[in-house]
Amino acid sequence: MADRTAEHTTGGVAMTERNETAQPVTQRITDTVANAARRTTSAVASTARTSGPAGAERDAVSGSARRARLSLSRIDPWSVMKMAFLLSIALSVVVIVAVFVIWSVLGAAGVWDSINQAVQDVVGDSSAGWNVQDYLGLSRIMGFTMVVSVVNIVLMTAVATLAAFLYNMAAALLGGVEVELTEN
Repeated sequence: MADRTAEHTTGGVAMTERNETAQPVTQRITDTVANAARRTTSAVASTARTSGPAGAERDAVSGSARRARLSLSRIDPWSVMKMAFLLSIALSVVVIVAVFVIWSVLGAAGVWDSINQAVQDVVGDSSAGWNVQDYLGLSRIMGFTMVVSVVNIVLMTAVATLAAFLYNMAAALLGGVEVELTEN
């Protein structure tokens, strides 16, 4: 089939109308879509070279790591208080268990009997009946450890919360702590 061309003159301008019956309509649509895809791909590639997430993906693929500079400008005091309270309770449980284990190991090793024997040898009176566990018994040591643990819980929670408030005031003046994060 041949191309048919018709010329029209409108207001002194010649216009040419072409009817391409030799090329099927589906082929022309396919060519148009392929050209548009090539133009879009080249536009995306040029954007990836400049900036943005596509550029970050290119950096990650090429082997260089992404970096981000962040500033810690505010710490929530309520979350700090909850976290400090939980951690101080955990620390107190660890201390109480450690004191109990150490006291039990010292008793099983015979340390308290050795101390009692040493005191009796120094004093020289075997009828005195002095016993170190009357003064430093397990119940007294565990009671003292629990009181110290409760005071420790209150103080650690209060100090951590106060530190969060102080950090927020300092960060408002100075901008906070700057951190640089790198992706491996």
